[in-house]
Amino acid sequence: MKARVEEGRFVVRETEHGTDRRMFGEFIGPRGELASYAFGWTSEADEGRISIGVGAGKEGGGTFHAAVLERDGRIGYALIDEPFEDVPQGGPHLTAAAARAHEDMAFAWAVVDSVMELDRRAVWLRHWLRRTKIITTAPVLTGDEAVLFVSRDADDGLWQLIGASKATMDGSRVGQLTDLVDTDPTLVTVLDLEPGESAMRDQAGGPWARYDVDSRPLNRPGPFLRGSR
Repeated sequence: MKARVEEGRFVVRETEHGTDRRMFGEFIGPRGELASYAFGWTSEADEGRISIGVGAGKEGGGTFHAAVLERDGRIGYALIDEPFEDVPQGGPHLTAAAARAHEDMAFAWAVVDSVMELDRRAVWLRHWLRRTKIITTAPVLTGDEAVLFVSRDADDGLWQLIGASKATMDGSRVGQLTDLVDTDPTLVTVLDLEPGESAMRDQAGGPWARYDVDSRPLNRPGPFLRGSR
């Protein structure tokens, strides 16, 4: 049996520091170990956050908190003192020092790795940390048109997002991928495209059809997103 995660709710709030997004879920280990988690970020910040809760209802349980960082194209983590989120499986909030000394620290880091790999929404956080650049059109960038076509260049992985208007070299614009996801969260379901892959839909909010580098249909599911405010 492999470790798995059950993706839960998605909460978005407007705060004095920008738009705050939080994704929740549950972790089930290969031997039935349980943990709960939340990860997210605030739009005006430079780092993400993640909380891992283990040992609910038993002595020694706790909630670990870490910053999620991007350095030289790689994602890393650093324990922090400030609590990020309350999670069901967690015990008392642990400071960075208390977390380092905790007997479940290695398990908590293993949960972090699993969540960032298996929770399909984590790709949104990674794109936000990396400030992924895109080529798009003026109507899409201004929000006048919905994105109907998304592709990643096979050579350099550059993202292109196009609406109903025909794309031209003169009309192209440079933007950030997550800026468009902020406007249309349904784009999160195609943020995991590999170089050479593409996705199309007929209308805003409609289902995406995915294609590989040879334009053959793909059956790989996109990220799950169930939102609440």
